Amino acid sequence: MATWYSCKVKYEKENDEGVRKLTTDNFLVDAMTYTEAESRIYEAMERDVFGEFTVSNISKTNIGELVQFEPADWWYKCKVSYSTVAENTEKEIKINTYYLVNAEDVKDAYTKVGEALDSMLVPFEIPSIVKTNIEEVYPYHKDDSEEDEDIEEEKPAKFDIDVTDEINEMFSDNESEDYEEGA
Repeated sequence: MATWYSCKVKYEKENDEGVRKLTTDNFLVDAMTYTEAESRIYEAMERDVFGEFTVSNISKTNIGELVQFEPADWWYKCKVSYSTVAENTEKEIKINTYYLVNAEDVKDAYTKVGEALDSMLVPFEIPSIVKTNIEEVYPYHKDDSEEDEDIEEEKPAKFDIDVTDEINEMFSDNESEDYEEGA
């Protein structure tokens, strides 16, 4: 399960008229710790923003899942509620989970969350959908170099000893003995 951090970044942004204006935008980063979130937002801003920028705030969010089908203009935070029974007390417990969905409008967000939860076995409801001010979302992706290291670790071990001839001799000797015994 991903842990999402909200990062507020102050930087100069060009508006529709071509005028550069100092603005503060909210970005979402998938990370394990605050330190990793800070590192990842700095990497993303160095790549995506021209000029100087300042990360003014990093905070952990309560978003549990990200639902992204195709690119859309807005991000919506959807509260999904469902009930389950506690094993030890056998009482019904209501559980709330928050999904972040990219969609064109509230209806589209509702539809996309419903599609994402089609396989859920328990009945659920979506009591709340709120439009957010999130500018961009940066999910975690493994680097190509990390994937190469994983592949190398999964290779079978190689041995310097070739025992093929010895095995062939063992089977050829056994076959001739079995044949002689059966005759």
